[in-house]
Amino acid sequence: MTTPPSSRPDCTQTQVKRVRGGAIAPAPETDFVAEETPVALEFNGISHATMLATPADLEDFAVGFALSEGIIDSVSDVRGIDLLPQCDGIVIQLEISSACEVRLKSRRRAMAGRTGCGLCGVETLPEVLRPVAPVTNGSPVRIRSVLAAMRDMRARQALHDITGATHAAGWAGADGVVALVREDVGRHNALDKLVGALARQAMNAGDGIVLVSSRASFEMVQKTAAAGVAVLAAVSAPTALAIRLAQDANVSLVGFLRNDDATLYSHPDRLIP
Repeated sequence: MTTPPSSRPDCTQTQVKRVRGGAIAPAPETDFVAEETPVALEFNGISHATMLATPADLEDFAVGFALSEGIIDSVSDVRGIDLLPQCDGIVIQLEISSACEVRLKSRRRAMAGRTGCGLCGVETLPEVLRPVAPVTNGSPVRIRSVLAAMRDMRARQALHDITGATHAAGWAGADGVVALVREDVGRHNALDKLVGALARQAMNAGDGIVLVSSRASFEMVQKTAAAGVAVLAAVSAPTALAIRLAQDANVSLVGFLRNDDATLYSHPDRLIP
């Protein structure tokens, strides 16, 4: 059963006036808009990053961010997660292993407002283009399963249906059945939430498909490879840098996935009829 919009923490009610056929309706109507909240991440008391995110599935977001950024190596490196609501946002405090803390302290970061490009504030080029281990698994996947999975994910974007303002990231098995969907105002945040959910639920994700309702940027490929998933399917186009990383990381990159059409950009042999 879908949660009523009025009781969801990720959207809020507002009054609007509609324009239809060029005319402004005289009476206001109730509408729902997605929430966007400053979310600060702290690791063992070290303030690391602040993003604007949708305040739902934040534990998944924190773990997925830590995994895809290389702060932790596995979910077992997380000793605890606390969410601390503040008057102007939410602080997520993660307790991580001492070895990961030492590594974190050696990295210099100045990141904020990642909703847009996802890499704003990274101080050095090596941090942006950090190496990603190639995906070692990934069985052949039928292209019709990928197409079916994207249709399935679209049908599960509850927050987008209410607000029209969010991206989604989903994971489907090789059969094209979607098992997890996470939504956020930021496409990178949605994918981090998905990566965290896969790790926290100990799902064997490698032979499945990651789906995103956006373009496929370099960082979206980076996060997919970090999650050990060999197929990334996007509604829109990839960038040239994303394609090069997908080639190197052994990720099959699928773009312009709409209805029964798609374009295969890397490792097309993994996609079979």
